[in-house]
Amino acid sequence: MSDVLVAVAHGTRAPEGPIVLASLLDRVRGLLPGVDVRVAYVDVISPTLESVLAEVGPGVRPVVVPMFLASGYHVRVDVPSAVAADGGRAIVTPALGPDAAVVAAVEERLRSSSPDGPPSAVVLAAAGSSDASALGEVAVAASLLSSSLSRPVVPGYVTTASPSVPDAVSSLRAAGHATVGVASYLLAPGLFQQRLDSVGADVVAPPIGPHPLVAELIAARYRAAVDG
Repeated sequence: MSDVLVAVAHGTRAPEGPIVLASLLDRVRGLLPGVDVRVAYVDVISPTLESVLAEVGPGVRPVVVPMFLASGYHVRVDVPSAVAADGGRAIVTPALGPDAAVVAAVEERLRSSSPDGPPSAVVLAAAGSSDASALGEVAVAASLLSSSLSRPVVPGYVTTASPSVPDAVSSLRAAGHATVGVASYLLAPGLFQQRLDSVGADVVAPPIGPHPLVAELIAARYRAAVDG
């Protein structure tokens, strides 16, 4: 049985990003007493996933939980490459999104930013990807959020994919919606979240951050991998 969970994230130069991730993983530690919860990154900052896996002692099969909201290049290529370089001993769980728990956390952040009720239409703002399957997962999350809010929800992307978040906001306004909000499909603060402040929306929700539902999802991913 593994007693090591490696949470692997993208990485950001924004100093608050790792702080938020550390707070989230502290919640996970509270849910998984006795489990060694470590953090790794696939880009921008250290420690790398390769280096963290190399530090795990022999005879231990670590569980790697990709802290991504869609299964793009980093989940499909970078994480498996690092695991293969370590000898393939790690168990890799599915990414966090588009799980219903993540969508519920996104909804709570949006509602907390909209004390008078949700906007009449919403853009689900995601990082973006050149991977069609990853964009499809964002569309699934948008559909789940739309059903829960009983409002139109469309995906918008900060980079790489289209429509951009500003274009998605403009399209909803052109369709006649009185108020347009942005729900952040981003895990931590940073440059991408900062860009959402200038997209022309009436409400911009904060990133998901150290939400209890996400911590519970990470713990559930770990338990399923160990039990499986």
